Amino acid sequence: MIERIVAPPLGANVYLILDEKKALIDVGGDFSFIHRAISKYVDVRELDYIILTHTHFDHASATNDLREVSKAEVMLHEKEYEFAKVQNFSSSFFGIDFPSFEADRLLNEGDEINLGKLRLRVIHTPGHTPGSVCLYDEDEKIMFTGDTVFPNGGFGRVDFPGGNPALMIESLKKLTEFDIEVMYPGHDEPVNNANEHVKISLKFARMFL
Repeated sequence: MIERIVAPPLGANVYLILDEKKALIDVGGDFSFIHRAISKYVDVRELDYIILTHTHFDHASATNDLREVSKAEVMLHEKEYEFAKVQNFSSSFFGIDFPSFEADRLLNEGDEINLGKLRLRVIHTPGHTPGSVCLYDEDEKIMFTGDTVFPNGGFGRVDFPGGNPALMIESLKKLTEFDIEVMYPGHDEPVNNANEHVKISLKFARMFL
């Protein structure tokens, strides 16, 4: 039901969800790669949704090309879309091509994305970027955390444009209030006992930010 794909150029996790609706959480930065990878599981033209946790190029720069071939509905937080447009879809100093894209649905805190069995609740978690989100299914107790929080005490960088240390701490504190059994992060391996990982990340963020 959930297939993890590690995408170039920086090893970002892309999650393909095969439910009543077929969705990608993040898309990576290499369209040719992600197109081939998805095609192992499903016809790309059957993809319903592209859901972006944030718009850093390693997670999102394949969005426009993939949208054009799949006709999938692109979703992201409204603040993240504005941030991407202000940044002119920049890949910063990495020099990676990042074609601009149109959003089909702008998300906000508490919105629900119904995939069938999975119903993903949008959790706004600024800090890494202004419109970063996590996606939570209460029944399954799983959360896709993008670059907000990683296993073993990791959390997203706050020294890129749009980063904010104080907001990162607040977002991590917010995530400790959820019952999470499995974390699907934007980098690194998914982990069980996710609540403990989030608590450690909050502790480290308070120490170092």
